[in-house]
Amino acid sequence: MSEHYSRRRWLTTTLALALGSTAGSVWAQRPYPNRPVKILVGFAPGGFTDVAARLLAQKLSVALGQSVVVENRPGANGLIASDATASAAPDGYTLMLSSIGLTTNPLLTKRVHYDPIDGFTPISLLAIVPNVLVTYPGVPAKDLRELLALARTRQAPLTQASAGNGSPGHLSGALLQVMAGVRLDHVPYKGSGPAINDLVGGHIDLSFPTIPTALPLVKAGKVRALAVTGGKRSALMPDVPTIAEAGVPGYDTGGWYGLVGPAGMPKEIAALLSSEVGKIMKMPDVRERFIAEGADPVGSDGAEMKAFLIKDVERWAGVVKAAHIAAN
Repeated sequence: MSEHYSRRRWLTTTLALALGSTAGSVWAQRPYPNRPVKILVGFAPGGFTDVAARLLAQKLSVALGQSVVVENRPGANGLIASDATASAAPDGYTLMLSSIGLTTNPLLTKRVHYDPIDGFTPISLLAIVPNVLVTYPGVPAKDLRELLALARTRQAPLTQASAGNGSPGHLSGALLQVMAGVRLDHVPYKGSGPAINDLVGGHIDLSFPTIPTALPLVKAGKVRALAVTGGKRSALMPDVPTIAEAGVPGYDTGGWYGLVGPAGMPKEIAALLSSEVGKIMKMPDVRERFIAEGADPVGSDGAEMKAFLIKDVERWAGVVKAAHIAAN
């Protein structure tokens, strides 16, 4: 074998090894995401939390060029999904479409193992979801001021139905009690359906359902809408004032939807997701879908969502204490 042939063979082998090493290095450093991303949902399929997650997953799949799938982990007001997210690897491949339970569960149950602020990476606040205060038509109050006057003068407290302890409707009533100085007798149900049924049947005085739930009942005259809980009037009920307008200045609350990941996610990945979600929440079809469900689209960045979460925890900690709501 000639010296020239041996040298050429050596060069060819060396180059092949170098190219193989480079290719492997490039493959290992492919940009995020290089495999499917999972969005956990703490509720069963069918509700708007699940619908919102699937809409977001569809849009993110296109934006990221990678499959984004929804996985339902229902139970304990979202606690199961929250625990799973908090304990997942912080690599950006496990996210969660969160709601108010993320911040209120630690105040309402002793089974929480996560910190609502430090246990997650906030990515984007998607939307605020106001509720509406409705009464059974037989309650002698035509507006909020009359209802509050009735609550202050009646010997027995007005009864308030909710979809369960710690639900947005329950907390809306608790905040009204604290800010207006009235007493309500909270009656938790296993879901919004039974709560509304008893309200329509005259077994309960008032409730704070979601606006889409209440709207057909209001139009049919089965319940009376007095005020919405958010900071502005709802596009679905433009003639119904806010509670702040109707007599309790500063009142502003409701449920919310947000996207979070485990604590410690790389800043670059969190920023990428925040940017893409912000764009998605500005899309006309996405905004229309959220508004149709009574939600006010937001689409914040991670820092804005963290500030929101801190404020939410502080507010509900004060309300839970002032309203003497016991943790389960």
